Parts: sequence; structure tokens; C-alpha cells
Amino acid sequence: MIEPHGRDLETQELQALVQGIAARRELWVPHVAHDPEQRMFTRLHQDDFVSVWLICWMPGHDTGFHDHDGSSGAVAVLAGSVVEERLRLLRDPISGVHGAGASFTFDGAEIHRVAHAGTGPAVTVHAYSPVLRRMGQYVADDDGQLLRHALDEDTELVAA
Repeated sequence: MIEPHGRDLETQELQALVQGIAARRELWVPHVAHDPEQRMFTRLHQDDFVSVWLICWMPGHDTGFHDHDGSSGAVAVLAGSVVEERLRLLRDPISGVHGAGASFTFDGAEIHRVAHAGTGPAVTVHAYSPVLRRMGQYVADDDGQLLRHALDEDTELVAA
């Protein structure tokens, strides 16, 4: 399915990878499934250096702010649209809406959130390198203190 690279990939290489997968519908269409209650996700590929996930979105689905524990990533929007927000201290997040055919990247130190945008279902493919093993979910406690909760890579992220 995906040619091995034998090393961790840079963000531009990850973006080329997700764009290539987007163009090969036979790789992802059989895995598309939507549930209004939760995002549906399927691991499409994993080797020693790269992991690739297909994620299906419906209205109301939102990851909340999270990091990828040092893994850089790229996302290609295969159908519908999603909004990405990048966390900034004492300022509004940087925000962008990405529709079908678009892609975006992030490095291993960034904190962001991704949410469904629009009214119909959305489908995205995500590639991470080094291989995604853990994530950090960020929530504010009752006193406004920002807390990070460590999660395994196959745990569904939801906005708190």
C-alpha cells in the first residue's frame, strides 16, 4: 500500500503521502463509515516510521486541543470539510477551514484541534512520523489551569 521509506518523514513528505493516498480511492473508500455519535477511525498503515489513519466526521465531532507527543503530521481532506485551530496563549487560535482536496501539516510540538465543518459528512486521512504512539489532550480545570492528559494513539479525542 505505502512504500517504506526506512526513516522518519518530514512534514512535506507526509503531506505528499496523504495527497497520494487521497488520489488512490481504492485505499480508503472501503473504510469509510459514519456515526453521528463519534468519529470513526481506521488505521490504514503502520511501519517503523509512519502511521496513517482514516477518520470519518459528522456534525458536532471535535477533537479538542491536543498534541501528537512529538510526531509531525499531515492531513488531507477527502470529502466534506474540517476546521483546524492552533492554540495560542492570550490570543485567539489561528483558524482555517479545509475542504475536499485541501491538506495541511503540523510539527511535533504544535497544539491544535480539528472539528467537523459544514453540514454533511467529512473524511480525512492523517499521516504521522515518527509513528504516533501517544497524544496529549488539553483541558482547563475549574480554576482555568491548563492540564494535559496522555492518551494512547487509538483513543478517540473529544472536546471537553
